[in-house]
Formats: sequence, C-alpha cells, structure tokens
Amino acid sequence: MLKYILKRLAYCVLILLGVSLIIYFLIRLMPVDFIQSKIDAINQGGATVSEETVNAMYEMYGLGDNSFSGIMKGYFNWLGALVRFDLGTSFVYGIPVVDVILEHMGISFIIALIATVFEFLIAIPLGITAATHQYKLRDYVVTVLVMIGISLPSFFFGQMLKNTLALKLGWFPASGLVDATSDYNFWGLMGQYVSHMFIPILTIVILSIGARMRMTRTNMLEVMNSDYIRTARAKGLKESKVINKHAFRNTLIPLVTSLAGLLPSLFSGAIITEQVFDLPGIGNIALDAMNRGDIPFIMGYNMFLALLSVLGVLLADLMYAVVDPRVKLE
Repeated sequence: MLKYILKRLAYCVLILLGVSLIIYFLIRLMPVDFIQSKIDAINQGGATVSEETVNAMYEMYGLGDNSFSGIMKGYFNWLGALVRFDLGTSFVYGIPVVDVILEHMGISFIIALIATVFEFLIAIPLGITAATHQYKLRDYVVTVLVMIGISLPSFFFGQMLKNTLALKLGWFPASGLVDATSDYNFWGLMGQYVSHMFIPILTIVILSIGARMRMTRTNMLEVMNSDYIRTARAKGLKESKVINKHAFRNTLIPLVTSLAGLLPSLFSGAIITEQVFDLPGIGNIALDAMNRGDIPFIMGYNMFLALLSVLGVLLADLMYAVVDPRVKLE
C-alpha cells in the first residue's frame, strides 16, 4: 500500500508540472492585459502615461516579453517561487495570493459543504427508493426530479428562486452575505449568514441531486439483479437487510468514483451561483481575476484546484480498497 501511494504521489508531481505549464501559457496568451487596463484607466482620468513608464510597468510585473522564451522565463520564475511556497502577489489586490485565497475560500467551502451534505442525504435515499420501486409512482417522481436537476441551468434557476423568495415574497435577502444595518454580534452575524446563504445553498442542492440520484438508481438496479441478491432473498433475509447491507454496500463502489471530484468542488466555489447572489466567495473572486488578467492569482487558484483534483483521485482509488476488499492496490 505504501509503495503504491508513493508511486502515485510521484505521478501527481509530474501531472501538476504539466498542468502548471499549460495553464501558465494559456494565461499569458489571454487577450486580457492587466497593464493595458491600468493604462486605459489612467488615460480616462485625464492623465497621460509615457512609453517609458508603460515599459517599466510591464517589466515590473514580469510581462515585458511575450515571446516563447519570455513566457518560459516567466514560468520558471513562477515555478522557482512556488518551490519556496510563494504563490506571488495578486496584481489586483496587491497582497499575497495565499491571503486572497484564504480570505474568500471559507465562504465557498461552507456553502459547498452544507450543499454536499444535503445532496447526499437527499439523493442517495431517493435513488435507492426509485430502484426498489422501479416503474412505480416513486420512481416516476424521482425521474422528474432528476430531469429538473439536470436540465435547469444554475443562473436561470438561481435567479428564479431569487426573484420569488427574495424580491417578491421578501422571505430572504436577495444578495450579499450580511446587511449593511445588521447587528454585528455573534448571533446576529450567524442569523445574517444563514438567511443570506439559504437560497444559494438551496439552488446548488436542487440542481445537484439529480445526477446523484440517477447514479444511485442505476447502480442499485444493477446490483438488485445480481445472483447474490437473489440468494440472500432465498435464504429468507428481510428485504430491508438485503437492500441496506448487501445491495447498498456494493452500490457504493461506483459512487466512490464521484468522490474524486468532490474534494476540489468543496474549495473551488460555485462561480455562477456566487455571481447571481453577489457572494464574496472564491469562485466570484476567481472570475473577476480572470477578467482583469490577474496572472499570479489565476495561477495560484488553478494550481490549488489541480492539487486537490489529483489528491481526490488518489483518495478515490484508496477508498476502493475500503468498500471492496477484493480490490488490491499494488
């Protein structure tokens, strides 16, 4: 097991190096120019910027040479700083990238974690119910919910809930994380957070349970037709024991595959949902950084997600051995 983990970690390092090189080249080739945007803002204010100043700004930010050799030099400079655990300083915010990520990641993590917990608590039981009552009313209801969850885009459904529950009924705040006139004691803040995050979490849960329910239902139907399930029933075991102990445990094996993407999804932020509800999460900040050409932040954010992705795949492989003792990792 240890040998397998060390070998996979070595592969992860190579994968991350390749990903970082590709991302850096793509970012440097983006049409968005942070320096030019700053110059345009200065010109709009009535001031003029000399060509010497412009060249000095490009050199200061390390963007003076966009040739292949210049981009490679910039990449190795970034990689050398990364080895020293330095992700650089954000162009937009003027503070270390790590500080920007830590400041805004907590909100996205809390929303994603709560939504994921409710997603599993709702989707898995409904998927099992649909499989055990195939072609009955429960199965049709679950199928309709699956189609809704898969078909509706998040920006449309989120805006619909926002217009209904917030703007028309006034039950919840429409945007932001706290009200400007809120009481900033502990319980007041907690109440503000709960009321402001309710609709975003509801949006994510409703739109995400469809795929999870369909996966659970499909896997459960395959297991229910297995020979060992018929054998367990022939032995006279209770139906609840057959389903919960024998069938559901083997259903977990395909579900473990989806856990590979769970780890990065907890920290990446729901970009569209955060945009709709104007939440200061990491997804919203990352989109703004992309639009403004904040190269250090974009690199740090994407490499953080890449690291979580390869670790998620590794954890999913290790979980196979937990849910299925027949799997041997070598």
